[in-house]
Amino acid sequence: MIIVRAAGGLGNQMQQYALYRKLKSLGRDAKMDLSWFDEADQRSVQTPRALELLRFRDLPLDVCTKQEKKALAGGSGFAARIGRKLFGSGHVFEESEMYHPEIFAMEDMYLQGYFACEKYYADILPALQKDFVFPEAKSGDAAKKNESFLKNAADDPGSVSIHIRRGDYLAPENAALLGGICTDAYYGGAVREVRKAAGDVPLTFYVFSDDPEYARTLHFGDAQEENIVADWNTGEDNLLDMQLMSACRANICANSTFSFWGARLNARRDRICVRPSSHRNNQVSEKEKMHDYWKGWILIDKEGKLF
Repeated sequence: MIIVRAAGGLGNQMQQYALYRKLKSLGRDAKMDLSWFDEADQRSVQTPRALELLRFRDLPLDVCTKQEKKALAGGSGFAARIGRKLFGSGHVFEESEMYHPEIFAMEDMYLQGYFACEKYYADILPALQKDFVFPEAKSGDAAKKNESFLKNAADDPGSVSIHIRRGDYLAPENAALLGGICTDAYYGGAVREVRKAAGDVPLTFYVFSDDPEYARTLHFGDAQEENIVADWNTGEDNLLDMQLMSACRANICANSTFSFWGARLNARRDRICVRPSSHRNNQVSEKEKMHDYWKGWILIDKEGKLF
C-alpha cells in the first residue's frame, strides 16, 4: 500500500490528492492520510490549516485507517516522531527534490511532501478537473456574482486572472523564503507574454488577492483595459476564487499553489498559463528541468524576463 499524507493549505492538499489519484490510475493500492489536520498535529505549525480538500463535492477518496498508517509510518506520539528523526524508517519517504520519479516504483510506503511539480500528474489533469467539483457559495450574493463571472470570463478571449499573494507572505518568518519573487517586473513581464499569446484582443484583468485593498491600488495592462478586483468570495467561500480563475483564458499565478490550481483546472483549449520561474528563494531553478516539469507553461523570472 502507498499512503500519501495530506498537509498544508488547500493548494498543497490538492497536489497531494493529485499524486494519490495518479497512483490509483496506475493500479496501485493507494490511500490518503488526513490525520495531520487533528489539532494535536498542528501545534508547531506557524499557520494552522483546515482540511479544505473535503469541501469539494463527492470527491473520490480512500482514507487510510489508523492501523494502516501505523504499519507504515509507526506511531504518532512524540517518542515515535523523535525515533524516526534519529533512526529513520524504511517505510517513510519524505520529499527532498522537486520531482521524485522513483515514487512510482515504490511498494508499502508512507509519502510526505507537497508534490508541487506538475510532471507528477500532468497527464491526468483532465480527470482531476472533473474530480474537483466546487461547492455552491454560502452567500447568495456571492453565488450570483460567481455565476455572472463564470459566464463572462468563459465568453471572453481576453479574460486574464492575476493572483497577488500577500497576507502571511509578508510576515518576517516567511518573507525571506517567499518574498521578492512576484515583483512588479514579474507581473509586467507576465502581462507582456499573455498579450503576445492572446493575439489581437483587448484584455480584461480579474485580480484576486488576500489583500483586495492593495490590489485596488494597482492597474495592469493599458490604461483603457479594465481591471476588476474579485473580492466577494470571503470566509469559507474563498476557495471559489480558484474556480473563477479557472474560467479565464489566461492565468497569471503568484508563487502560490492556490493560483497554480486555478490554472491547472483551466480546461480551455486556448489557455495561457504563467508562473514565476521559482516558488521559493531557496530553490535552485534549472531552466531545462523547469520546462520539463511544467510543460506548456510560460515561466517568468523576478526581473520580468522569460525564463
